[in-house]
Formats: sequence, C-alpha cells, structure tokens
Amino acid sequence: MSAILTSTLVHDDRDTMIASVEAIRGQFPALARCEGDHPVAYFDGPGGTQVPRSVADAMTYYLLHHNANTHWAYPTSVETDALLMQARETLADFLGATAGEIAFGANMTTLLFHIARAIGRGLVPGDEIIVTELDHHANVAPWQALAKERGVVLKWLPLDLDTYRHEEGALERLLSDRTKVVAIGAASNILGTVSDVPRLVRLARAAGAITVVDAVHYAPHNLVDVRAIGADFLLCSAYKFYGPHVGVVYGRGEATAALDVPRLEPAPDWVPECLETGTQNHEGIVGAAAAVEFLASIAGDVTAPRRDRLATAMHGLHERGEHLFAQLWHGLSEMPAVTLYGPRPGTPRTPTLSFRVQGHASESVAKYLAPRGVYVSHGDFYATTVARRLGFEQEGFVRVGCSCYTTTAEITRLLDGVRALIAGH
Repeated sequence: MSAILTSTLVHDDRDTMIASVEAIRGQFPALARCEGDHPVAYFDGPGGTQVPRSVADAMTYYLLHHNANTHWAYPTSVETDALLMQARETLADFLGATAGEIAFGANMTTLLFHIARAIGRGLVPGDEIIVTELDHHANVAPWQALAKERGVVLKWLPLDLDTYRHEEGALERLLSDRTKVVAIGAASNILGTVSDVPRLVRLARAAGAITVVDAVHYAPHNLVDVRAIGADFLLCSAYKFYGPHVGVVYGRGEATAALDVPRLEPAPDWVPECLETGTQNHEGIVGAAAAVEFLASIAGDVTAPRRDRLATAMHGLHERGEHLFAQLWHGLSEMPAVTLYGPRPGTPRTPTLSFRVQGHASESVAKYLAPRGVYVSHGDFYATTVARRLGFEQEGFVRVGCSCYTTTAEITRLLDGVRALIAGH
C-alpha cells in the first residue's frame, strides 16, 4: 500500500511532500459507489470517514490467521499479544505518547464514562467539574452523571456566539480551589473551532485539576502532541481517521495509576490495561493501527521514523484541507439563503462546516443532495449545547467536512446542488 501511495507525489504550497489526492483516492473502494450516474462524494467524514483497503485487509488477516484471546501460551494468543502491543506503539506515535500510555475501548464515549466513573469515586459533594458549551456531549454527559450521583457542582465554560470560541478569560473566572476536573474539547465537531487547549490545560493543572481532552474531531486534522497539550487523559476514535470503530485513550502514567478503576477481580490491574474492560475488539485495534500506517504512508518517505512521516502527512493534509474549506466557505457564503456557523477560514479550525438553508429543514437538504451523489450529515451531532445556544436544538444543521479524499470538483458539485435546491430545481 505504501508503495502505491508513494508512486505519485506532489508538493503543496509549502513544499511538503505528500501523496496526490488521486493516489490517496485509489486506496478507498467506497469511492467507486455511485448514485445513478453520479459518483458519491462523502462529506460525512466528521461523523466517520471511509476506510482504505489496507485497513480492511489488516483486520481480515488478523481474523483469519491470528484470532485468539490474550495472555495464553499457544501461538495465536502470543501473536495476538504481539499485535496489540504493536498497535499501542503505533497509536503512541500517532499521539506523541509511549505504548504504555495507550489503551483501547469500544468507543470514546464508553472509555470516557469509564474514566469519569473512576474519577468520581474520589469526589465529594461540593467538588467542582468544569465542562464546556462547545463540546460533544460525550465529554459532558459523564460529568453530568457525577454531578447527579455524587453531589458535584458542574460549571460551564461558555460559548461566545460572536467568535464561536470559548469566552475570553472565562476559565480563569471559573477555576477555584474546589475544581477537581476540567473537561474540554480540542476541536468542535459541529463548528470546526480549534481551541487553545494547551493554554486551558495549563490553567487547569495549575489549579490542581485533572484534565480530560476530547480530541476526536481534532485528531483527523492535526498532529496530536500529548506532551505539548499536557492533559492527563486525551481520547480519540479511529473511525474518524480512516479506521474501524475503536476508541483510543492516552492516559498519563501517573494519572492512570491513580484511578480507582471499576474492574473484575482477575482482570489486569496494571497500566494501561486497567482501563480496558473485558475482551477487546482485537481486529478493530489492529485496524486502528493500520489506519495510522495509512496516514503515515501519505508522507512517502518510508525510511523516516513513523512519527516524522505522520507529521509530514498531517501538515500536508491540513494545508489541503484549508484550501478546500476556503472554497467551500466562500461558495456557500455567496448564497443569500445560506447561513454559515463557525469561525472563518484562516483561523484555528478544521475543514468542517455547519450551515442552514432558509426555508429547508436540514434533513430535507441531505435528502435532496443524496441522489446527486453528495452525502452530507444533518442534526446536532451530539453537540447539543451548541445547537441549543444557536437556537436550533430541534431542527439541527447540515454539516459537511473535508477528508483526505475530498476534491475541489466534489466541493463544486456540493455547491451546485445547494444552488439547485435554493432555485427550486
């Protein structure tokens, strides 16, 4: 697979060597799907990306040749242990961590409920947790549950509706000597906003709080560096970066060891496996590692360390995403019937955009575009507080996102489809 991707390389505007869009697209069988005469353009990446052939092949090969449970003495079990360790090493490179800091779970939400429950065992009534109005509710609901069950006080870091970012200086005002947890998102899955998480984490840790970062929407578009971010826990989901439905958590070693994690008595009590409940989705974990290898292969230089290749690939894809997003934003902003939500191009953000079309329900927009081979998402995307603050909790939004396989021609088709809808065609 890497040989195929490295056979067609291009320079972007800042001379970053990455595979061409055409070479990348050749790895995704889903792109052969058509709606009538229209090839499908997948703009639903923020809710889950398509999967390259190499990821599916890795999962299939594991199931057919290595499938076993862990920590036993026969060969397929030993092979499974080795593959899971390789996956920890690979995901550690993806996040800038070490293998001993990486754990897996069914999904980010399940992992976060598990971690929150463990943290909650050490909280007492009157302790405070800060969540944000900008976040996906996977990083809100677990803390709301603790507030109800443990008498913990929940504080909200407010959303500035003019900037689509956290209110300036709000975290400083909210922190107190009773703050035990600060839970924040690195990027908004509905607005595309990228927050200054390292600064927020520094403030929270200076106040003595445990810091938990939702990087699910951030990780597909920016190289994660857990050391620079500084959080105790950071979570992401492989199905957002071209892998299967598996959750990934980085846990700072000391922070993980300090957790009173609910577990079965005979289950592993060592870091990081103490965060993993029950038998894991081994083929999914292998597939998550294959997704990281796919991203690294986009850089082309197979001799460079994996983390370096990931840095090159993610930088190049980020710049391409910015160009695609600018085309998308400017095209939609020229339509008077369309209202856009989120920070403007050229500011810290991902290539994800939510919008509404005057006179058309969000679901009806998605249904209109689908037969034209344009797949878009609609709803509140579990960013319920954002939708409520913007006044569209019930109606929701149309959401589109650019992925590694998105082309300028696909964005043109999307724009043409919205224009046709507005014109009543």
